[in-house]
Amino acid sequence: MKETTLQIFEHAGFFAILISLFVNIVISIIGILPSVFITAANLAFFGFYHGLIVSIIGEGIGAVISFVLYRKGLKIWRLKDFQHPVMLKLKHLEGSKAFWIILCLRILPFIPSGAITLGSAFSKVSISLFAIASTLGKIPSLIMEAGAVFGFMQVNLKWKIIILVAFVLILMWIGRVRRKEIANRST
Repeated sequence: MKETTLQIFEHAGFFAILISLFVNIVISIIGILPSVFITAANLAFFGFYHGLIVSIIGEGIGAVISFVLYRKGLKIWRLKDFQHPVMLKLKHLEGSKAFWIILCLRILPFIPSGAITLGSAFSKVSISLFAIASTLGKIPSLIMEAGAVFGFMQVNLKWKIIILVAFVLILMWIGRVRRKEIANRST
């Protein structure tokens, strides 16, 4: 995926920035796809610092566009149908409390961006407050992601394979533990 994106960037020249921003926006709208591949392509093509800046701008714009689209989508659905306790708490969230919650959730790299954006769209938070909190929270998260991606790009192929296999095994182990916990709760 990263290699394909790099080839597209090379052929696009100056328009590579616009393509990167567009891809980040699409990833944000979809809400469940990881942005690590476009971050890796940005770092490889633009260099660490410029790639990081392009990624921050792209994810910031993507989050705001997603927020607007999600909020419009939620208005189409009847919000009375959402009776989950977490959603009911979010419905009344606004102001400085919303700012700090969005900021803190964005800093954590393992919380899906789409979930944060959807929850924010469900709340009473303004678009400007969301844009500032979301983008500020994305900066440390993207710095961590960029550092990890850049470090991974420096490792030779043998170690990349070992790291990926170890990561997959850890994910499988976590999945097994969770399934056992769910099975134990239901009995």
